[in-house]
Amino acid sequence: MRRDPEVLIIGGGVVGLFSAYYLCLSGKDVMLLDQGPIGGPQSSSSGNTGYVGTSGAVPLAEPGVISQGLRWLMNPESPFYIRPRLDYQLLLWLLRFRSACTEKQVQTGFRVLLEMKKKSLDIFRQLSDTDGLSTCFTDGGKLIAFNTPQGFEQGCKAAEMSLKNGVDLEILTAEQVRALEPDAPFAICGAIYNKEDAYLHIPEFTIRMGRMLETAGVDVQQSCTVFDFEAANGRITTVRTTAGDFRPKEVVIAAGTWSAALVRMLGYNLLLQPAKGYSITIKTPRNGPKRPVLLNEGRVALTPLGDMLRFAGTLELVGMDRSFSRRRLDGIMKTVRAYLPDLEPTEIVEIWNGLRPCTPDGIPFIGRIDPYHNVTIACGHGHIGMGLAPITGKLVAQIIEGAPPDMELTPFRVDRYRRLVF
Repeated sequence: MRRDPEVLIIGGGVVGLFSAYYLCLSGKDVMLLDQGPIGGPQSSSSGNTGYVGTSGAVPLAEPGVISQGLRWLMNPESPFYIRPRLDYQLLLWLLRFRSACTEKQVQTGFRVLLEMKKKSLDIFRQLSDTDGLSTCFTDGGKLIAFNTPQGFEQGCKAAEMSLKNGVDLEILTAEQVRALEPDAPFAICGAIYNKEDAYLHIPEFTIRMGRMLETAGVDVQQSCTVFDFEAANGRITTVRTTAGDFRPKEVVIAAGTWSAALVRMLGYNLLLQPAKGYSITIKTPRNGPKRPVLLNEGRVALTPLGDMLRFAGTLELVGMDRSFSRRRLDGIMKTVRAYLPDLEPTEIVEIWNGLRPCTPDGIPFIGRIDPYHNVTIACGHGHIGMGLAPITGKLVAQIIEGAPPDMELTPFRVDRYRRLVF
């Protein structure tokens, strides 16, 4: 008979994996549950670009995004879409999102996310020397490309905040980009080169990390669903699952967008919205780019994965709907053709979508929830979860151990929207 774990982690995505990693390092007996296979298509990161590094630290909620979003709503192929529906939680989320679209809030969020990204990148680089993970991490920078003069000008202006905070950026002309990527037929006005950026080979990284944790002694339960909790005296006493009942001393809920439903079983509401993103993976064209590229105006990311090339983009607030929109997929490919008009056509390997858990201010929820003394939440990392997961897992372990945290925990408070959620 399996003994009850000291710590039970619900969610085998990248945040759950890193939580298990650091708790295991601290000597805890850990069990990790996921509703599907580790790295499987149900994961919000299974088909994403795997970007890590110091780019993308500006929160989604920034000045001007509301008006831009309203314009995008009129375009069926746009990068952003909200399905009109009567949803009280969505309305509350949008109201708080709007209030976060201020310069002060953006500056605060940027500093928090940039610190998380820097600490996480250091961890990824340390892990890149680990057997089994070394081939899943590629360093060497990332291009942020612009195909309009206006976009390039705005991008250069926005880069000032990153430069002031020590991010190593280089402004490149179109000619300099061609020298850097001589085979790729870019039709752009210029680019910003972030030398610190890197990327993971997804889903290989998460699959291999899951195996590494099992070797280290973590009990990994795949295709296991949590359907109820029992509590007494401010503590979770039993977690009821399809694999049986477990009575851990500590519970970590790191189930991405499904965290909201799990926490609701405990009588607690999280202001969390699933944001659907898509990816299209093709066989690598002869003239494909050799490094990751963000096609900025179209919000489409490209990642070279050896003999494959992945395009990813869009943000749809459509609830838990995992259906595919042909128009969104067409919008991604239209953007790719605008930046790389002569990219050779090849075979499609995979079309995927996933749900990214988003908070209104772009800062994840990390911490305890009242009135429970043995429950820790770690979710809400949005579309940059890969780049925030390592430090999140370390903070989760420090919270449970009662150790001094590597970061100030106040910005991550789980109850920061509590008074607005019913």
